[in-house]
Amino acid sequence: MEYNLADLFESVVDVVPDREALVYLDHPGTGAERRLTYAALDAAANRIGHHLLDSGIRPGEHLGLHLYNGVEYLQTVLGCLKARIVPVNVNYRYVEEELVYLYRDADLVALVFDAEFTDRVAAALPRAEKLRHLVRVGIGGSLGVPFAEAEAAGSAERGFPARSGDDQFIIYTGGTTGMPKGVMWRQEDLFFSGLGGGAPTGEPVKKPQELAERVAAGGSGITFFPAPPLMHGTSTLTAFIGFNFGQRVVLHRKFVPEDVLRTVEREKVTSMSLVGDAMLRPLIDALAGPMKGTDCSSMFSVSSSGAVMSETVRQQFLALVPQVMLLNNFGSSESGFNGTATDDSGPERGFRIRVNSRTQVVDPATHEPVAVGEVGRIAQCGHVPLGYYNDPAKTAETFFEKDGERWVLLGDMATVDEDGVVTVLGRGSQCINTGGEKVYPEEVEQALKSHPDVYDALVAGVPDARWGSHVAAVVQLREGAPTPSLEDIQTHCRDHLAGYKIPRQLVITESIRRSPSGKADYRWAREVAVAADRP
Repeated sequence: MEYNLADLFESVVDVVPDREALVYLDHPGTGAERRLTYAALDAAANRIGHHLLDSGIRPGEHLGLHLYNGVEYLQTVLGCLKARIVPVNVNYRYVEEELVYLYRDADLVALVFDAEFTDRVAAALPRAEKLRHLVRVGIGGSLGVPFAEAEAAGSAERGFPARSGDDQFIIYTGGTTGMPKGVMWRQEDLFFSGLGGGAPTGEPVKKPQELAERVAAGGSGITFFPAPPLMHGTSTLTAFIGFNFGQRVVLHRKFVPEDVLRTVEREKVTSMSLVGDAMLRPLIDALAGPMKGTDCSSMFSVSSSGAVMSETVRQQFLALVPQVMLLNNFGSSESGFNGTATDDSGPERGFRIRVNSRTQVVDPATHEPVAVGEVGRIAQCGHVPLGYYNDPAKTAETFFEKDGERWVLLGDMATVDEDGVVTVLGRGSQCINTGGEKVYPEEVEQALKSHPDVYDALVAGVPDARWGSHVAAVVQLREGAPTPSLEDIQTHCRDHLAGYKIPRQLVITESIRRSPSGKADYRWAREVAVAADRP
């Protein structure tokens, strides 16, 4: 047995076959739900895995998952891993041109898709020359094999060839700063960097067999609830963390705050993952409004990855659910997990994280650690990806070797203090150069969100004849809040930021555009700010 995700999952199934593994609730209270034990989920994954092999998909070939959250998503991922087929996430918001790019860039030969995406898939299909096998989830359209037929055609038994820790798992990035890129992980590396070696808050396992031994020796009672879309990687990894513990995972098709809270109460959710204020704020609004009195006493932790839960919003949530531990985690598709924010993170001190032993802040040119207080880029060594699929140039820019060890250089700029605590400044690609000073949007956004009338905000740089660029704040106000002036916003920010970081432009928008997982759309923010700045 190796550190292969399918092998590890099967080892857990064998010790807790009758324990509930997966609960899917479309709209809680409507009766649209599915509950699978570990044995049932294992059999379901076997069926789709055998169907894919029987359909001519070969080990090492790539299958796309163009799906909303659901049993079929995780069942297909597990089926692929069992059959040594490489799963590839597909952003379900993509339109025809974006799908054509991803289908071709990823060399997809098979696709499992939700029926409501049939028209988009059909439009992209003629230009995706290698895509030869389609499986359709749900009712509607005639494109592809219905998922139920695919299940029925495959054997429920295992019977797959031996697998390896070298088998791949590809996670496509969100493409917020360019075209999406496929991050190629060896499964052994992903197990340790993305899944904490079977114990994200404890000691990693020292041998593959130890995972099931720990599950057998422990009990049940933990319920993981990944609220963001599985297509963004973090939620899929959260589900696998739950499986590695032999615990229960709950899914919703989409993020609806009221439904999420009903499920927390009904299913006694203990650990929820989400993406920053974009998901936490709606939960606060629901708890303070129509869902007031919802029993959230079972919740132990709420973690965010991919976007920061700002201090103001954290305090609002803790006032409603005081027993919960709120965790701002830091990581990426290229690194997995790097660390968790310190308690003193906030608008005044910045986003400060206590990183793991494999993470450093380095000079991007020399790859040497920076001195205390100097700006560098975050890098990680050890269990890192192989590179970007089909992109040797970008791989050479991002991955390097030093002292015989493999490293990945992330896009996040940061400093480090005497205690080794890292302050994340923001993505270098989003940095605003205003009069020679560098401003990172995330820092300004934290200050803006602490304003009592601001519901959400993004910050972008706008071309400026005098300063090169100026800082522009694109703001969504709280419902019913008075419209602040630019001077009001500037006065508020001066309590938190140096003068050169203060927004020189304010754009009020009806809503902030983010991905389904809550990640910022900076290209949109910049377009909105530039358009508003034109005479």
